[in-house]
Amino acid sequence: MFRRFGLLLGLLLWCLVSRAQHPATSASTAATSAPKRQLQALRITEGLKLDGVLDEAVWQQAPVASQFIQNRPAPGLPERHPTEVRILYDDANLYIGAVMHDVSADSIPRQLTQRDDLDGNTDFFGIFLDTYHDKLNGYGFFVTTGGVQCDARYSPAGGEDFNWNAVWDSRTALRGTDWIAEIRIPYSAIRFSGVPEQLWGLNFMRQRKRDNQGFFWNEVKPAVDGFVNQWGELRGIRDVKPPLRLSLTPYVSSYLNRNAVSVEGQRRTTTSFNGGADVKWGINESFTLDATLVPDFGQVQSDNQVLNLSPFEVQFNENRQFFTEGTELFNKGGLFYSRRVGAQPIGYGSVEAGENEKIIRNPGETRLLNATKVSGRTSKGLGIGVFNALSNNVYATLRDTETGQEREVLTQPFSNYSIMVLDQSLKNNSYVSLINTNVTRFGRTYDANVTSGLFRLADKKNAYAVNGQVVYSRRRGNEFGTDTPIDDQNGYKYKLSAGKISGNFTWTVSHGIESASYNPNDLGILFGNNNITQGVNFSYNKYNRFWKVNNLYTWWGVDHSLLYQPTRYQNLVFYGGANTTFTKRFLTTGFNVDASPVTRDYYEPRTLPLGDYYVRVPANAGANGFISSDYRKKVAYDVNAAVRWYAQDDRLPRPRRMGYGLGVSPRYRASNQLLFIYSVNWDLRQNQIGYVNGNLSASEPLDSVFREQVPLGRRRVVTITNVLSTAYTFTNRMSLTLRLRHYTSDVHYQDFVRLDKDGAETLVDYRRNRDNTYNAFNLDMVYAWWFAPGSQISIVWKAASTATLDGNEATPLYFANLNNTINTPQNNSVSVKVLYYLDYLALRRKRV
Repeated sequence: MFRRFGLLLGLLLWCLVSRAQHPATSASTAATSAPKRQLQALRITEGLKLDGVLDEAVWQQAPVASQFIQNRPAPGLPERHPTEVRILYDDANLYIGAVMHDVSADSIPRQLTQRDDLDGNTDFFGIFLDTYHDKLNGYGFFVTTGGVQCDARYSPAGGEDFNWNAVWDSRTALRGTDWIAEIRIPYSAIRFSGVPEQLWGLNFMRQRKRDNQGFFWNEVKPAVDGFVNQWGELRGIRDVKPPLRLSLTPYVSSYLNRNAVSVEGQRRTTTSFNGGADVKWGINESFTLDATLVPDFGQVQSDNQVLNLSPFEVQFNENRQFFTEGTELFNKGGLFYSRRVGAQPIGYGSVEAGENEKIIRNPGETRLLNATKVSGRTSKGLGIGVFNALSNNVYATLRDTETGQEREVLTQPFSNYSIMVLDQSLKNNSYVSLINTNVTRFGRTYDANVTSGLFRLADKKNAYAVNGQVVYSRRRGNEFGTDTPIDDQNGYKYKLSAGKISGNFTWTVSHGIESASYNPNDLGILFGNNNITQGVNFSYNKYNRFWKVNNLYTWWGVDHSLLYQPTRYQNLVFYGGANTTFTKRFLTTGFNVDASPVTRDYYEPRTLPLGDYYVRVPANAGANGFISSDYRKKVAYDVNAAVRWYAQDDRLPRPRRMGYGLGVSPRYRASNQLLFIYSVNWDLRQNQIGYVNGNLSASEPLDSVFREQVPLGRRRVVTITNVLSTAYTFTNRMSLTLRLRHYTSDVHYQDFVRLDKDGAETLVDYRRNRDNTYNAFNLDMVYAWWFAPGSQISIVWKAASTATLDGNEATPLYFANLNNTINTPQNNSVSVKVLYYLDYLALRRKRV
């Protein structure tokens, strides 16, 4: 079957190349981009007062960009309420003045949100710049009617990335039935070449929230693949030199910590004072160095801790700004999981107390010494990125209970993390890239290196494309703290896909292999290797209104997976789905369905090498759907539901598996400043078969039945998550947010089996109570004030607690778990952090 699929893929690629060579045969089936509009910028010699008024005479002399075209909900229609935009420039800044005409002031919603949040009930205006005109990478700057600023980067790897922040300024004002935005973007906030005359990609966007309409100056067609490639052009900027980009953002922070429990030799209440800095230096017109010295990430949002019953690790979101801002180059190829940097020490779980000893300290995080990024793109479209971070030794402390003598155990050696990226932009929205990641650890352990090449090639019509990636992983050394050599020294992965990318009807066919020894996890993340995967999917979308809906998006396909070594069947999945938005009430709804024959799960048994043992999953089918109401209303809601049905497993006398899920999330906008969101999610897995969580004990007589065996249990798992979020936004630069999360998951085992080779299961009389309940609680309260461009004061209160109940203490009663969580001692932390942005250019002007 694998060979037949490879032949099919080869034929499809041949057809693709043939169409690219004879574009006339495919032009009728491809959606084409709109013609490129052009706008001339006007140079000014005197400064402008940034006040949102646009009363200087020079604004009326500049050419006007108008006649915006609707992108949603009815693509292609001209705007009824005109938008007028003008661009001015001088030697230091780009100025944008925009007038948004409307019916009345009451037609312009003005909800205040936090910085970089465009999801509120508000209008906004945005400008997009492709400063190297490569039609792949760009900047976005937005301002809402209330003056809230948002900025983003656009790239093939990162899509729309609002984690990127720049230092710029803006003002907005209401004038009769119009609202006005005036924006000043310093050249130090963007990168561009030093040629005498600039040619930049350009687009503008306007949102009219009253009618849920979005408009672009240069038409952006939903049926055309890509976004930056559909922008117009900005001309007329001449004799502008890229400035020296040098800024320093020093910080000071202070913490008051209250530990949940008293530990011998440690105070329950501690204080700390920290200091460091972030440095940005424009090495030349194209490249920027970002460095964080002695970073402090103690104020980031708490992780959503969960009970993990799977054979794979939990992937957490990255909330540290240095690792989310400007990392689009480093994320190419999916080889960088930034949480590896400063993660839990690799020897954290191997610390063992000797006789008459106990563990006093065992740090769960690695403190970084510094981290540095150098990235940029030349005028020829070559993107270069270099990332490097250093972490210090980490030690656990053990104390002799009789003598009081302490000793330290190394859990993480001094380590260096690095990434190198070369990314060449090509014509026709295409690129080719080379990525290398490396982890070097000092001392008695191992090093890791991963190298990858990837490409995207699209035809001139942007109708068809081929994507590919090849990865080689290399590890050398011994397992940490042992003389055992690493057993996955060399591995590889490749993936190839091709398909039709534009038009109402699109399709993709793909194939890939991950070898049994492929392991990028030292600086990346991978959920299971040793796979052969292939699939084909189709999509048919209607972007214009019909019947009673604004649009319709549909998809369907099939995925197939084999174990690579030995080559054995894993699973086959047929899937499909659709979603739409109704025209009058803007109610969005959708569903997904899937079905699979019998599946073999080779990972659940936790045995190596893969192939001999697997958990047999009966044929099953699932469906889930959601409804989301109109967020323009003061009261809105989101509802989702899911069900999974399994065929009866007749091998043993036990009930049928079932799965259910339900989520409800109402929201209430009390005013333009105050918002409440509450969500509750309930999930039930009935008669689930899985590896018995928790370790077997050699000293426990009841565990002897599973000695050197693979234990599985039939269990009932109920998980409930409650999250309450509220935000009060004082001004467009000051906010107070609160997030409360309570998570509880209860596992009740009903019987046990011994797993044998080839999926056979044998019931065993196992009497040990393996039930468990996990509770987690987090509170994050953040006060943030952007008192000057790039400068911030933040005050954060964090509280957290976790509790695990085993055996007879475990309970499925929700309110008992809630009461247990409330009464569990909590770790509390109150911190104050001050950042101040210092721009070398501004300081130099002041001295002059």
